[in-house]
Amino acid sequence: MKRISTFPSVAATAANLVLPEQLAQQAADAVRELLAEAAAANTTRSYATALRYWAGWHQARYGIELALPASEAVVIQFLVDHIQRKSKTGLVSELPPAIDETLVAAGLKAKVGPLKLSTVVQRVAVLSTAHKLKRLANPCELPSVRTLLSRARRAAVKRGERPTKKTAITRAELEAMLATCDDSLEGLRDRAMLCFGFSSGGRRRSEIAAADLRDLRKVGDDVYIYRLEYSKTQQAGVKADSTPDKPILGRSAEALAAWLDAARIVEGAIFRRIWKGRVGPPLLPGSISTIIKRRARLAGLEGDFGAHSLRSGFVTEAGKQGVPLPAVMAMTEHRSVASVIGYFQAGAAEDNPAARLLK
Repeated sequence: MKRISTFPSVAATAANLVLPEQLAQQAADAVRELLAEAAAANTTRSYATALRYWAGWHQARYGIELALPASEAVVIQFLVDHIQRKSKTGLVSELPPAIDETLVAAGLKAKVGPLKLSTVVQRVAVLSTAHKLKRLANPCELPSVRTLLSRARRAAVKRGERPTKKTAITRAELEAMLATCDDSLEGLRDRAMLCFGFSSGGRRRSEIAAADLRDLRKVGDDVYIYRLEYSKTQQAGVKADSTPDKPILGRSAEALAAWLDAARIVEGAIFRRIWKGRVGPPLLPGSISTIIKRRARLAGLEGDFGAHSLRSGFVTEAGKQGVPLPAVMAMTEHRSVASVIGYFQAGAAEDNPAARLLK
């Protein structure tokens, strides 16, 4: 591919980068439109982060503010700057080290080094959405850009790169983590949170953090119904094909009742911080991941655990126990079979009758 010429702006300092409050006007407008359209807080933050990075990279690379529409050459330069390719000396990309360090110093990049290919793809997708919202000519959909991204994915697969996934928390891992929870306030909360997050369909961390008592009702002995009004697939009140009512039964209901009683929670957020033995404000989504990692560590479990471990573990365990896929999707709120079938099949792999043809 012919090398695209760039402007000599490597000397730009972190102070000269376009920071969040200094975005080019068109990029700032795009952020506001994306904020208005995206109901999920995580999506909103992700879009804003991506556009801030585009603005900062463009300022450092070309010495001028980002303006929409971006040119085809700019998008391709972004790709060759960030996508690694194999050379005689190993994997390389075209992002100058000085710009890389400047982006880190400005807080637009976590560390020096290449971004994950999935991050690059997501940032191109966000820029594409910004163009669509403003009804501008979209360079991200040009054949040159689409082909380059396609070849980059293919090359990554050939190099043996695979998407990283959190270790699934199936029933065995969950039982081990629950065994670390004592009868202190913290133990009661963590037990209830783990049971709630798993048994209600593998809830996302944002959904666990947003769980509110107004959406919970007790309908019998050891039976709660939690109404999931807002989720990734029910944004802004748009209903998915399944019911928003998620049952919480048996041990999970007992754990939830014990926590609510001990914490004396009668309204508001269900899962809350605990400060010096006292119940505080609602947990943040990031705190959900921290608690899960801590409980996995206390249980002596090996793996890369996080909030998504509950979600993938729920689907994997359902596959192991032979639960029909439609019933699983009704609980998880997955709308695409393709997005859930990988976990589901992994859970049921050893029970696949097609694997027993030689027995």
